[in-house]
Amino acid sequence: MMPDEFAVLILAAVLDYSIGDPWGWPHPVQAMGWAIDCYTRFVFNIWNNATGQMPEAGDRPALVRHKLLLRCAGTMLAIGLILGSYTVSWSIVLAASWVHPLLGIALQTILLASCFAGRSLRAAAVDVLAPLNVGDLVKARERLSLYVGRDTENLSEPEILRALLETVTENAVDGVTAPLFYALVGFALPHLLLSVTDRPIDPNSMWVSAIVPLAIAYKAASTLDSTIGYKEAPYTDLGWFSAKLEDVLTWIPCRLTVITLAVISGKPIYIWQICQRDAVKDASPNSGWSECAYAAILGVQLGGTNSYRGVIKHKPLLGEPIHPITPQLISQALQLTRYCFLIWLGLSLLFYTLLCFVS
Repeated sequence: MMPDEFAVLILAAVLDYSIGDPWGWPHPVQAMGWAIDCYTRFVFNIWNNATGQMPEAGDRPALVRHKLLLRCAGTMLAIGLILGSYTVSWSIVLAASWVHPLLGIALQTILLASCFAGRSLRAAAVDVLAPLNVGDLVKARERLSLYVGRDTENLSEPEILRALLETVTENAVDGVTAPLFYALVGFALPHLLLSVTDRPIDPNSMWVSAIVPLAIAYKAASTLDSTIGYKEAPYTDLGWFSAKLEDVLTWIPCRLTVITLAVISGKPIYIWQICQRDAVKDASPNSGWSECAYAAILGVQLGGTNSYRGVIKHKPLLGEPIHPITPQLISQALQLTRYCFLIWLGLSLLFYTLLCFVS
């Protein structure tokens, strides 16, 4: 493994922390969203599946056929976008490296930093807390509505703080630690391949410089889930595979995040017990765990009653209400995410150093 591969990880982490995603700049997620939107409209036009235009309820064969077709179309979309994102990002990085190695490093750094949402989460928190700290609930509700899916028009200050903390803790995994996890898998992949084969690996192979492509591929899966991975019409069947796949891809990094946070807290057994008690009640196999871990560490309770487009939904309660949620605790949650990120980077550097020393 070339030393500049780890340099890309460090530089991307620094870039995300210092600059993040400047407003108005092009972003890979925008291209992914455009592709998803075009494909979705194409599929719905083929089957004339605008909202409300479903087969008759009594026509069971037509309903089953319609469901199957949409699931197949959704599966093709997910596989195509994820593999396409991997291939395109790998090709761009390879072409840039051919022009000049430094250009390749710079482009990898920018692309990988775009996969991390650490600074974006901090910016979102500040954006909501700024008007809230001066008592402007109306403005705080308006800003919050940009980041959450629930109705915000009538939220009280404690409800705004709970919604913000839930957003920060849920997105800590799919926006920060999971992309880093897959970047680290890409970093280790050449060594894993060398351990199972005696033949040298082509330096231009798609599996050698996999740090950025794997992180981008995960970002594609996450974007698919957030765009069409809904249980409500018209995406119930089209987004079925995307939602399931994102759950699977996020499962390991989510558990590793919970374990890391539990160790950081100094009370790992207690945190794990609370997660086993409460997180399993959440419909999501991942977001409930990440939210519950933060709630247990901070001594607050998340979950409860929310309104989505006028429909009341009840989420399981996570953690114990030892303390009220405050802006300071939200800042502490963001700090915990940064600690987790840095620990993973540090451990990977230690592993890389030991590997170089042994070989």
